[in-house]
Amino acid sequence: MKVSTQWLSEYVNIEGITPEELAEKITRSGIEIDEIEQRNQGVQGVVVGYVKHKEKHPDADKLNVCTVDAGTGEDLQIVCGAKNIDAGQKVPVAVVGAVLPGNFKIKNAKLRGVASQGMICSASELGMNDKLLPKDQQEGILVLPEGAEIGLPITQVLGLDDAVLEFDLTPNRSDCLSMIGAAYETAAILGREVKLPAIDLIETGGPAADQVSVTVENGELSPHYAIRYISGVQIGPSPQWMQNRLMAAGIRPTNNVVDITNYVMLECGQPLHAFDADKLGREIGVRSARDGETLTTLDGQERKLDPSMLLITGGDRPAALAGVMGGLETEVTDSTVNIALESARFAGSSVRKTSRKLGLRSEASLRFEKEVDPSAVIAALDRAALLLSRHAGGAVLHGIVESKSGAVGEKTLSLSLPKLNAYLGTDISMLEVKAIFARLNFKCADSAQGVLDVQVPTRRGDITRDVDLIEEVARIHGYDNIPSTVIEGPTTAGAYTKSQAVRRAVRRTLTHGGFHEAVTYSFTRPENTQRFTAFSAGSYAVPLAMPMSEDRSVLRTTLVPLLLEAAQYNRNRKNADLSMFEVGTVFHGSEQKVTKQPTERTMLALLMAGSRTDETVGAASRKVDFFDLKGAVESVLEELGLHAEFRADSPDGFHPGRSASLYLAGAPDKRIGVLGQLHPQLQLDYDLDDTYAAEICLNDLYAPAAPEIEYRDLPRYPSAQRDIAVVVGLDVEAGSLIAAVRESAGELLQDVRVFDVYTGDRVASDKKSVALALTYQHGERTLTDEEVAAAQQNVIARLEQSFAAELRK
Repeated sequence: MKVSTQWLSEYVNIEGITPEELAEKITRSGIEIDEIEQRNQGVQGVVVGYVKHKEKHPDADKLNVCTVDAGTGEDLQIVCGAKNIDAGQKVPVAVVGAVLPGNFKIKNAKLRGVASQGMICSASELGMNDKLLPKDQQEGILVLPEGAEIGLPITQVLGLDDAVLEFDLTPNRSDCLSMIGAAYETAAILGREVKLPAIDLIETGGPAADQVSVTVENGELSPHYAIRYISGVQIGPSPQWMQNRLMAAGIRPTNNVVDITNYVMLECGQPLHAFDADKLGREIGVRSARDGETLTTLDGQERKLDPSMLLITGGDRPAALAGVMGGLETEVTDSTVNIALESARFAGSSVRKTSRKLGLRSEASLRFEKEVDPSAVIAALDRAALLLSRHAGGAVLHGIVESKSGAVGEKTLSLSLPKLNAYLGTDISMLEVKAIFARLNFKCADSAQGVLDVQVPTRRGDITRDVDLIEEVARIHGYDNIPSTVIEGPTTAGAYTKSQAVRRAVRRTLTHGGFHEAVTYSFTRPENTQRFTAFSAGSYAVPLAMPMSEDRSVLRTTLVPLLLEAAQYNRNRKNADLSMFEVGTVFHGSEQKVTKQPTERTMLALLMAGSRTDETVGAASRKVDFFDLKGAVESVLEELGLHAEFRADSPDGFHPGRSASLYLAGAPDKRIGVLGQLHPQLQLDYDLDDTYAAEICLNDLYAPAAPEIEYRDLPRYPSAQRDIAVVVGLDVEAGSLIAAVRESAGELLQDVRVFDVYTGDRVASDKKSVALALTYQHGERTLTDEEVAAAQQNVIARLEQSFAAELRK
């Protein structure tokens, strides 16, 4: 919103304050001033002149020699090349000694041998934006109104001694989209009074209801619609002072009728529209557009309408887009005699949708979108009618024809003084608060001890709660006057949640172990949800309502297929040695047709393929195998302080003889993960070599995990190591042997591991030899051979009893 300080001074006294000081005060009170524009770009000594005579230059066809009265006491001879110069005109004259923008000084000169005592100026030569001038003034010299006084400084005539403040308004401060709103704001900041223009409208002729009628189909979209009928208008230019103010606000003058509607919109914040009443007809309607209807708007474009758009109609014919732009068919032209002047409230949501759909923004739609002041509808209508009677010679018929549904009054809010001071950290008295509301033109009264009832004007639709009133007090009191206070109250140290700590520990362990983290889409192909169903059996994939493609049409139920796609992508680009992982969410629906949220689980997926060591380095390398993957899984579990059991299994999607399921120690019936080599057919489908993958449900690890590191003293006493080799059946798992050893060896056992498995000529064909290394240690003393031997004997006895094991000799 561009606010002319010269125009502003009509409503509030700003004497003694420079535009820069005013801008600073307004900015400090909550509305930022983006720019201060000085309309005078350096014009000095230019006055109003009268062209008495015009003659052709004797030696130049395109030049004229003019005799001009510039109020200096003697006529001036000025050579001018403008095509539109003519005798009898009032024009801007830069006399000798005048200065034009760019520090261009006017001197006596000779043009083709003829003396020239000055310069007749165009608008651009005066530093004005000629695009904001009326169309007939945009070329050639600037022709002034006939009533301009000869010799008067041109800066005074054109209102150039003015500074324009550009308000950068937030969406809630639509009240300042008007000069009166800006005046209320300025008056509150400066502690001065607001002077509103008097509306002494005189109605003549018959009742307006005899000429027009108004019908509104939807009162919610147009709660107030009003028409005044003005007859006998004479179309012509608007007064120069009005044109000056419109141009300062960035609006190009057109004619007196259109300029008055724009002027009142800028003054009151209430958009108006003037229809040619004879073209519009007697029956004015407000309704939604119908499919297939079109309207040619004032910009000359034909607009296709739909039922979401609100129309103004004349005899059921579209005449205007409500709140956005008028129609070309009913616009005011030079032949217009009678005017139907519209002032209304339209629902901001309706105007916003129409404006956005059509890509059509206007000064009117800008204001309607943010909701206009309900009390300004009639006030602005009367103000415009008064100006039309004065400057367009119109007769304002008696009465207003209107349709109104629901009254909108001023809100009354209660404000507690203790709450205000507690929020602001101040000690403002009740008297000071009342004085601030008086400056804001808010009426208030005591309702209880320390409580004020504040009546909020309808122009301030942004104030709906007591905290809004507190903000008003704060900004008028002055943010700089609010003391700094130390923050008090209990503090809580920030920390990760248990689940966050677990996920970070997993990522840290794997990245330190040489894995790269992948981030894949949460959407996938439907067939991917049929693979790796260890955790999704019995659930349904959740389809997307508007998928971007078939490949991204359902939510993923497992992470492994997406890691396989990443592996395939890397392999196709000669990167076959892969160690990847992803921590992500999968989605399992409980019903085929989704009516409720799916179950979400956080999963960890790992993938390994290719060589374990980079061959280009020259070091020995080997292909990754099941035990590399198993080791990575064990590292993660160890970091989380967990122990797990691996059981041979054939999960869906994995090699039937090279895969396993994972169970936590102490919960033998709850599978928390699967791992192994991919099924050979799946490797062929993805064109991959031997590839190993794992998927673990992190949700099942959150509770038992202990990611905090537990420290213990270093052992002070030596350990004792014993090795045993037992011959067992081929179907006996090494993990079962280790579990049996841990249970039977007692508290002295610190560690047990398998260091050799042998099958061959020295054992039976249905047997194998498993070699185990056992470590015994006591924390407070050195063990005796007898204690170690007793523990070792318990181990051997348990293995013989449980697995029919025989010591290998």
